[in-house]
Amino acid sequence: MTKDKALTLDVVRNAYDSGATPADIVREVYRRIDAVADPAIFIHLRPMDDVIAEAEALPARSDAQPLWGVPFVAKDNIDVAGIPTTAACPAYAYTPEKDAFVVAKLRAAGALVIGKTNLDQFATGLVGVRSPYGVPKNAVDPEIVPGGSSSGSGVAVGHGFVTFSLGTDTAGSGRVPAALNNIVGLKPSLGALSATGVVPACRTLDTISIFAANVSDAFAAFQVACAEDHEDAYSKKIAAGSLDAVPADFKIGVPDVRSRIFFGDEVQAASFAGSLDTLKSHGATIVELDFSPFYAVAEMLYEGAWVAERYAVVEDLMRDEPDTLHPTTAKIIGAAEKLSAADAFRGIYRLKQLESAAQDLMGQVDLLCVPTIPTFYSVADLEADPVTPNSNLGTYTNFVNLLDMCGIAVPSMRRSDGRPGSITLLAHSGQDALVASIAANFAGETIAAAPNSATDTEIALAVCGAHMSGMALNHELTSRGGRLLEATRTAPRYRLYALAGGPPQRPGLLRIEKGAKIDLEVWALPKSAVGSFLEGIPAPLSIGTVELENGSKAHGFLVETTGVQGADDITHIGSWRKYQKLEHQTVD
Repeated sequence: MTKDKALTLDVVRNAYDSGATPADIVREVYRRIDAVADPAIFIHLRPMDDVIAEAEALPARSDAQPLWGVPFVAKDNIDVAGIPTTAACPAYAYTPEKDAFVVAKLRAAGALVIGKTNLDQFATGLVGVRSPYGVPKNAVDPEIVPGGSSSGSGVAVGHGFVTFSLGTDTAGSGRVPAALNNIVGLKPSLGALSATGVVPACRTLDTISIFAANVSDAFAAFQVACAEDHEDAYSKKIAAGSLDAVPADFKIGVPDVRSRIFFGDEVQAASFAGSLDTLKSHGATIVELDFSPFYAVAEMLYEGAWVAERYAVVEDLMRDEPDTLHPTTAKIIGAAEKLSAADAFRGIYRLKQLESAAQDLMGQVDLLCVPTIPTFYSVADLEADPVTPNSNLGTYTNFVNLLDMCGIAVPSMRRSDGRPGSITLLAHSGQDALVASIAANFAGETIAAAPNSATDTEIALAVCGAHMSGMALNHELTSRGGRLLEATRTAPRYRLYALAGGPPQRPGLLRIEKGAKIDLEVWALPKSAVGSFLEGIPAPLSIGTVELENGSKAHGFLVETTGVQGADDITHIGSWRKYQKLEHQTVD
C-alpha cells in the first residue's frame, strides 16, 4: 500500500482551485484517519460533522485568510475551546472556554482544527510512550518510537492527515518527532508564539512548535501565528520575516569529529556527513567546533532548577494524587522534591557560565547544524529501559531553549538502511527566517536563491533528477567543481516522466506547447569539465535548452519524444525529489 499524498498547502489550494470545497477536504482528512486506524494518535478527535459545519461557515475564500480551509491538529496541552485539555493526564483535565492565542490566530486565518493529539504526559519525554492514552505508532516504522513529547502531532503529519500540526518544544519535543516521522519540525524563537492557553512544562523555556511535510508549509503557519501577546508575560515582539534567498556563502558550525555523538550508530554518522556535503554544495562553509559547552548545557535541563519548574505545574497532583501520573513522569518530576532554592540559583549561575562559552563559539559562525537525533530506538528498547534512550535522544536538542535559540529540523536523504535522515539548523533568537530559508534550500524547495550567475569560464546547467543537491548523482557535478546557482522551476511548458527501465530510475523532462512548472536546480559547471560530464549521459536523454520560470534559459537535460514510451507521467507531482520520497514511502 502506498501512503496518501501529503496534504500540503499546494495540494489543498490546488484542490480548491479545481472546485473542491473545505467540506471535501475535511471528509478526506477523516478518511485518512480511518484508514490508518490508530486510536492512540488522538486524545480527542472532533466529530466530522462539527468540522464540516465549521468549514461550510467559512466566508468566501480570500487573501485575508491565508490558511482558508487548511486542516490542522493541536497537541493536547494546547487549548481548543470546548474540547478538554488533558496534557495526557485524565486527573488534570479541564475544558477551556476559549482557544489558545495561537489556535485563535490560525482559525482566524481560516484553518480548521481537527482534534487534539496524544503526548508524553505533561510534555515530559522525547519518546512518545509515556501516556495513559496509548502509544501512537510511528508513521515510518511502527517498531520505532514515535518521538515525543509531541507524539500524536508528529505522527498525524507523518501520515498526511493534515497540512500542519501544533506541538510544543522545551527539550526537543518539536524536533525529535520530526526526525522520527520524516517531516519538518519548526521550533520558533522563545516568545515568538504566545503560550497563552498552553499547559506549561518549563514556563521559561516552552514554545509552541509546528510540524509540516515541508519547510514552506511550517513557515506559513508560523507567519500567521507569530504575534506579540500582552497576556503572556514571556511573549516577545519578534518579526516572523519571510522565506528568502539564502546568502551566497555562509558559515555553519558543526560538532567536530571528536565531539560528535551517535552512540555507536555508524549509519547515522554517515548520514550526517552526507548532509554536510549537501550544505557545502549550497554555499555553506563548514566550521568544526568543540561542542562540549552545548552538551554541558543539555545535561542541565533535567537537573536542578528546570525540573523544579516542571514540578510547579503538577505540585498538587504530586502531593494529593501521585498515582494519577505516569510512573516514569512522576519519577522524573519528583526529583525536584529534593532540591532547594540554593540549588536553583547554583543552576542559573552554572548556565550563565556555559552560555558565555557557547556564545563565543557561535560568534565564529552564522548558524549551527546538528543531527536532529543521534540514533534510533524501538518501542521495545523503551520497555526495557524507559530513561536512558530518552536522555540520549536529547543529545542535540536539550541545550537549544536553555540558550534561547531558534531552529528547524528538516529531512535529509534516507539513511543507507532506509530509515529517515534529519538535520537541525540552529541560530540566535529572532533568526527564524534565516534558518528556515536555508532549510528550504537544503530540502530543494522552490525558494528564490541569492542573485548568482555562471561566470565566463562556466556553463549554467539545469538538472531535474538525480543530479540535484543531496541526490545520488550530485557528486558528478560537485566532483567537477560544480556549484549551485539556484533552485527554481521550469516555465509551464514541460511534462515530467519516470522513464522505463533501470535501475537506476531516471527522469525525463519533455517540452510541450502547454504543460506544467517542474522543479529543478541550475548549476554552474566549469567549461573544462563539461566534456567528461556529457560522456556519461545515456540515451534517450540529451542536452538542450530549458526555459526557466523567470523567462531565462539554461542548458539542461531533456528527453526525446520516443523516450517516454512506457514511462510513467509524474507531471502532477512536479518534482523528481518529491516523487522519489513518495516511492520510498511505499509500505507493505
